[in-house]
Amino acid sequence: MKKSLSLLVFCFLLVAGLISVPSPVSAAPPDPVLEWIGVLNSAALTAGTSPFATTRVAAMMSASVFDAVNGINPRFQPFRVRPDAPGYASQRAAAIQAAYAILADVYPAQAGPLGPLTTQRNASLAALAQFESSQAISAGVAWGQTVADAIWNWRLTDGNAPTPPPFEGVLGIVGTPAARGFWRPTPPANTPGAGPQFATMTPWVLVRPSQFRLPPPYDITNAQFAADLSETRTMGALTGSPRTADQSELALFWQSNTSLTWNRIAAQLSAKRGFSFVENAHLFALMNVTMADAAIACWDSKYRFSFWRPITVIREGLTPADADPTWEPWLDFFKAGTPSHPEYPSAHASLSGSAAFVLASVFGENTAFTVDSETRPGTRAFSNFTSAVDEIADARVFGGIHFRTSCVVGNTLGRTVADYVSKHALRRFGDDQGDDEQ
Repeated sequence: MKKSLSLLVFCFLLVAGLISVPSPVSAAPPDPVLEWIGVLNSAALTAGTSPFATTRVAAMMSASVFDAVNGINPRFQPFRVRPDAPGYASQRAAAIQAAYAILADVYPAQAGPLGPLTTQRNASLAALAQFESSQAISAGVAWGQTVADAIWNWRLTDGNAPTPPPFEGVLGIVGTPAARGFWRPTPPANTPGAGPQFATMTPWVLVRPSQFRLPPPYDITNAQFAADLSETRTMGALTGSPRTADQSELALFWQSNTSLTWNRIAAQLSAKRGFSFVENAHLFALMNVTMADAAIACWDSKYRFSFWRPITVIREGLTPADADPTWEPWLDFFKAGTPSHPEYPSAHASLSGSAAFVLASVFGENTAFTVDSETRPGTRAFSNFTSAVDEIADARVFGGIHFRTSCVVGNTLGRTVADYVSKHALRRFGDDQGDDEQ
């Protein structure tokens, strides 16, 4: 109600001419897509949203922005909301309001009358008033709100809520043979498994969460598992590891919000290429919907196989002789330590594989870029997307929280999901590729 009231007040003042708007200038209006990707980044970090939960937020926002923009001058097949806006409506205003409405629903504490989201929305619309009429802006705002409401209401029934009972894996039978190989809460927090509902959540484009379910992880008697275990035990140890200084640093650097990281990379590349805001609306919708489905597919396999984390098997040992009850992973550098969900496959690898696939298809595999991190200073540079994804796999192993195979298959899963989504959603009119594929 407060959100709707503030919107009505703003539009009334705008139409009445009571908001001071500078005279038109020749510069191009701001790109609302890139602007609100930045707002998403700040809002999610402020709220402490987990990486996998951020995929859902980013997909809701980007899908809403896309359908709002595309619904005024359609160039692509709609994602969810069919075009029904007046032709004179402002696409930029629609994008601004659609992004704001979703983020205000997700983060109400940031959306009060003086909250940062509302302040930014008002500033964005006021800046747009230098270039477009109040009638066009008001119509765009109304359409953007309609689209965001439709996307929001759809996802209210996707299975994200209510929160299911705590998942504790084999905690109740630890110490028995039946517990070997299976997940249970891990130190230091020893919290229940995070987000088990994502394993059965309604996908965005996929037919079902298990559509690309992975084969089971290696049996703990398998030679490849032994090799993976040895690598993580040695290279991922908190102390006494032969890691180089850079290997230690990259493991910390990539302990970031995966979804936000790839959105920042995409924004950097889009700005460099000079994409229009309509192109950006399509790009970010495709990438974020893809990452959201990759998260669901990843969680399907995680909670289907419920494979144990390195800290568990190393402390317990495959045999009493090789148990190391005091072993700690390098990522215990951070308070949270090992992520609180099953090991197989790597979520970071799954999301990164899906995002890299989309960006490589748009910009080309051999595209150079830099990346920053909210957890460490500085940037890291890459000459192509494969090298970044490969480094992410190293980061999870060197961090002591994953086995190598989990990162490899996670990347493959993400790429498979991205290929499917790219062929089945957000296509240009006349492009029927993938209509008959299952």
